[in-house]
Amino acid sequence: MSRSDRSLSLAGPHHLGVGSTRLAAWCAGAGTMALVAALFGFGADHPALVLGVGWGALALAVLLVIRGRYVGKPAGVRNDGVFHRSLTARGAIAWALGIAFTAYYVALYWFPESIAGITRLFDPLSRLLRGRPADQWFAYGGFYTFAVLVMGAKFLVKYRHSRYQTWRTVSVMFFQLGFAFLLPAFLALMQRPEFYFSYFWPLDYDALWPGTVGSFSTTTLGLWAIGIGLVLTFVATPVLTFLYGKRWYCSWVCGCGGLAETAGDPFRQLSDKGLKAWKIERWMVHGVLLLITLLTALLWVNSALEGSWLGSFSQGFAKAYGFVIGAVFSGVVGVGFYPLLGSRVWCRFGCPMAAYLGIVQRFFSRFRITTNGGQC
Repeated sequence: MSRSDRSLSLAGPHHLGVGSTRLAAWCAGAGTMALVAALFGFGADHPALVLGVGWGALALAVLLVIRGRYVGKPAGVRNDGVFHRSLTARGAIAWALGIAFTAYYVALYWFPESIAGITRLFDPLSRLLRGRPADQWFAYGGFYTFAVLVMGAKFLVKYRHSRYQTWRTVSVMFFQLGFAFLLPAFLALMQRPEFYFSYFWPLDYDALWPGTVGSFSTTTLGLWAIGIGLVLTFVATPVLTFLYGKRWYCSWVCGCGGLAETAGDPFRQLSDKGLKAWKIERWMVHGVLLLITLLTALLWVNSALEGSWLGSFSQGFAKAYGFVIGAVFSGVVGVGFYPLLGSRVWCRFGCPMAAYLGIVQRFFSRFRITTNGGQC
């Protein structure tokens, strides 16, 4: 009797076993429960232990997935079943995760006291790195960096056959850990203003506002930070975009892109790639760039005239931009809707930096898309 496999399936036989799947799910559930329990005061006397258990269980779940799906298997991208799993096909798990992400972002921006229990878990780490108790933003940065590093490890194994993907992932992990988490914490420890060197105008929308420049210009380090921000925006960005296209920032440096490419990798197939979505994308992303450019100019004019021209209008405009674009779009929708709309909603439809890079690339970069008239 022949023992040959007569399956006509085009997909490979390698898949994550049921046992590994269940164990990974149990670990993920245990880690999540440990963090959720902290909301109600559980582990308040041992915050480092609770955070370690929560993060450790979640990291172990990812490692189990890596071991079962990629280790010992031929290198190559395997996305079998992504349109059939509940997590990656807008199923019940995806909706639950999206609601949880969205609820966290709403609490982060507007009801930080409701997540104080989770914030307290980061007190030992914050005292070690910054010399002060944690606030909700340090806790958020911790979660963000953890997600990029752990899911980045999964991404590295998944795309280990591609040198470009390997170096790109290492780059975003490095910039997130070093420039977006550890360096600002060190500046805070030194009693200096926290400055994020991997984010600059127009993505860091208030970086060039009069109030920010005024507060930073009181110290030598602050003046250096302002100067570096100006150079990054108006010199480094055009030069690097000319040489390498917009990918140098969106795929190699930016924390938003880093999270989208690591933690958001399981959801990339959910994004709308149709012509209608592309048309909406063009209008929205360039509209946001126009808004922040006008707003920055208005604030400087109003500051120069000591408020005699626009009065409080410019401040109201600034608050509206911060609420709609800075909080709702980039945070609540941009990340909270990963499991439902894909991982690049903010990058495609709302990021002013992407629009700025796109304009430079379109007209000045070696990577601009042109028509070869000789072949028409």
